[in-house]
Amino acid sequence: MAAGGAWASTASDTGRATCAQGAGCVVELLRRARRTEHEAATGRWIGERLAGLLGYEYGGVHAPDTDADAAPPERYFLPDSTLSTADARALRIHGPEQLLGGVVPHPFVATKSITHRLVDGARVVPVGWSHALGAALDEVTVPGFAAFSVDDVARAAKQLFEQGLPARIKRADGIGGVGQSVATDRKTLDAALAHLDVDCLERLGAVVELNLKPVKTYSVGTVAVGEQRIAYFGMQRLTRNRHGVAVYGGSSQACLRGGLEDVMATLQDEAERRVLRCAIRYDAEVSRAYPEFFASRRNYDVALGVDPSGVPRTGVLEQSWRIGGATPAEILALEAMHRDPRLSQVHVSTHETYELIDAPLGAQVYFHGEDPAVGPMTKYAVLDAQDDAHGR
Repeated sequence: MAAGGAWASTASDTGRATCAQGAGCVVELLRRARRTEHEAATGRWIGERLAGLLGYEYGGVHAPDTDADAAPPERYFLPDSTLSTADARALRIHGPEQLLGGVVPHPFVATKSITHRLVDGARVVPVGWSHALGAALDEVTVPGFAAFSVDDVARAAKQLFEQGLPARIKRADGIGGVGQSVATDRKTLDAALAHLDVDCLERLGAVVELNLKPVKTYSVGTVAVGEQRIAYFGMQRLTRNRHGVAVYGGSSQACLRGGLEDVMATLQDEAERRVLRCAIRYDAEVSRAYPEFFASRRNYDVALGVDPSGVPRTGVLEQSWRIGGATPAEILALEAMHRDPRLSQVHVSTHETYELIDAPLGAQVYFHGEDPAVGPMTKYAVLDAQDDAHGR
């Protein structure tokens, strides 16, 4: 451990990836402007474990000048965000087997914005927008709109108000519950509008949707790395950061070999089956609207709650085609399946808390220390239980 207890990386965010000549190599690909210490430590942990799964070396952070001549199969990329088609071409990434993440034709496709149709009479419509996708997703999302201007956000919120519904306004690129506010009237709406980043809004958009309370958030998805392919179904939990704001606190999930249709066969509860059907439909509709899209990690957050009238609502809130909070747990599941071909299912979990605690025995800790940006933090993953091919 480094000073302060944080797991440190030997390759800095500005460092160079290093791998033996001709060896397969996992490299981190940084596209966000900056990342915190806990994010850097988590990225390194994931990269090292992926290298072990693939039989590759871990090379640290990708440096374009040193990696330019490498043959594409020799580099496996770990991006910190979903890549654009142009970025992927420049890196000679042609398919999902070359990265843990996804590739989209337009930046906004990687965000929450595509979850809803545009507000009626939208002033701003981004190039590449699919009107058909928004209509197709109406049945598997909660009521809401996408907007790419302050005026359109305001009009979308007012349309929800007219139906007696509170509006949750979300930055399209927000992560872990950050960048969200709830508006119930003109005063709270004006306050929310004042905090919008206009430049980001024009590029990526925002979501204005029904605020469900109470709500359960499920995590549904698939991951493919090398020869291993798993699907999972689980639930997220919240925690409070040092400012007292409710943010992502981890998730628990059951992972099995195969795809989401295989998961469906294991679910008995009709509400959970409805959650899974929403994720499956969402995934299929995005691929239909944007055939250039591909991803090796497909994660969907699905809400199950009630509206102010007591009407049950189920719908996909957002997608993630990049590494996320649940990725360390997914890695543990992939490793377990790799070690024992008889395993049919494993139960895994991730945990994030904004204090320094002792992780339970057997936990895989990937950050424990003081992060200058967020304060004290502990992050770890646990392989909870395993079932062999006969379900024992």
